[in-house]
Amino acid sequence: MSFSSEEVERYARHLVLNEVGGPGQAKLKAARVLVIGAGGLGTPVIQYLAAAGVGTLIVVDEDVVSLSNLQRQILYGTGDVGAPKVARAADAVARLNPHVTVITHQARLTEANAAALLADCDIAVDGTDNAATRYILSDAAYHARVPLVSGAVTGFDGHVTTLAPHLTGADGLPLPTYRCLFPEPPPDPLVDSCVANGILGVVTGIIGTLEANEVLKLILGIGAPLYGQLLLFDARLTRFETIAYAWDEANPLTGTNRCSANTSSGAETPSSA
Repeated sequence: MSFSSEEVERYARHLVLNEVGGPGQAKLKAARVLVIGAGGLGTPVIQYLAAAGVGTLIVVDEDVVSLSNLQRQILYGTGDVGAPKVARAADAVARLNPHVTVITHQARLTEANAAALLADCDIAVDGTDNAATRYILSDAAYHARVPLVSGAVTGFDGHVTTLAPHLTGADGLPLPTYRCLFPEPPPDPLVDSCVANGILGVVTGIIGTLEANEVLKLILGIGAPLYGQLLLFDARLTRFETIAYAWDEANPLTGTNRCSANTSSGAETPSSA
């Protein structure tokens, strides 16, 4: 894959990295990444992946920009209020890096369309704030054999993990699923929506940037993805912790009593964090 002189200058700081170089930048240019949610988590993901030269971004969000989004969704400005998020995200990417193609879907992710959206991507990123949708997306990503970078935020806290349950770990067991980490959806009062619980705006930027980092690692084949690791962030203490989790043989996707259908998730709207 060749690069124009403008691209060589644009990606100069990547090209001098031994772990990236020309071959790595070519991998980035060839990659197709699905971003579900163009809100607080999705917008830093979109910005950093576009800046890095990821060739195609597929952005899914049904919402329009609201004034209350601007406290954390820094891809948008006051003049964007009322406009579809996916359209404004595509405009922002065009300004940032014209070498990136953006495919937009102003729609919600559901059990009905998840497989079709995942069929055309290499990696998926969860930028939603809806627990039910996370189960739909994680189940569908497993069936599509697509790695999923999952993040969530609430209040002053956030977490990130990377899921690839279609792969096998060094111990010979499947890598864990989202249902291994969270076997059951939280009860409604505990659903981690920033609408209900509030969010310190900068937390979405930190967690979204960590999600983008996981995507770049996966594309480039460098470092260690957060397989079976839940990275926790506490903004009040500026503290990171990592919790290990493992394959649960009782999970309904890859467990010993697996079933082919998605279970007990519902199909709610994936509003973006």
